[in-house]
Amino acid sequence: MDSTQKFRGLANEYTVGRPMYANAFIETLYAQYGFSEQTVIADIGSGTGKFAKQLLNKGSFVYCVEPNGDMRNIAIKELGKYKGFSAVDGTASETKLDEKSVDFITVAQAFHWFDVAYFKKECKRILRDNGMVLLIWNIRDMSSEMNQDSFAIYSKYCHNFKGFGGGVQKDDIRIKQFFEDKYEYVEFCNPLFYDKNKFISRSLSGSYSLRKGDENYSEYLDELYGLFEKYAKDNVITMVNKTVAYIGKIN
Repeated sequence: MDSTQKFRGLANEYTVGRPMYANAFIETLYAQYGFSEQTVIADIGSGTGKFAKQLLNKGSFVYCVEPNGDMRNIAIKELGKYKGFSAVDGTASETKLDEKSVDFITVAQAFHWFDVAYFKKECKRILRDNGMVLLIWNIRDMSSEMNQDSFAIYSKYCHNFKGFGGGVQKDDIRIKQFFEDKYEYVEFCNPLFYDKNKFISRSLSGSYSLRKGDENYSEYLDELYGLFEKYAKDNVITMVNKTVAYIGKIN
């Protein structure tokens, strides 16, 4: 399947289940990396606008570049009130943005879907002088037993599961190649808290997840509910998680 369509039909689950990114990370961008109310940002693969919303709340202008119509339409509905919001039907290789039109490019939870060479070429085209690219993920801490158990469930049932974060490892070779080994790595604690419904939505929002009608879907769902019951306290499950980012310029 075309990677731009891997989340087809998942926009609502994505909206309910996917988390925001660590507030301390957002504050650091504006305190230490030059983000400001005057900043123009291209958020590539912006989905329903989870990360973009945090930038818009800081007053920046954000082009939300997203090829999936369902995702993009939810972003328009959710973020249309922000004067700095602009939805763009584009891809990582063809953003449809003007040359040298943005100060920063952000990619939250999407870089692993991109053709690195074509994306890098597009970054060079649309970035202003001294602009930077930020590759960002929410990553589960695999020292957590709950995360280990959920990994086992996905591995058992979901044939397309390659690991959390699209299987991207710390200092992944694709990241090294993209930045030519010149980047800064930062991470911030970002524990996530879910009630039962949001936990199931989070689980089903993965591109790899089984969908209703798939073989073994009922058994898969039963194990996810069982996982919640095993680890929930006061009807809330805690997912040990951190926000990580790779920050650098493109040569």
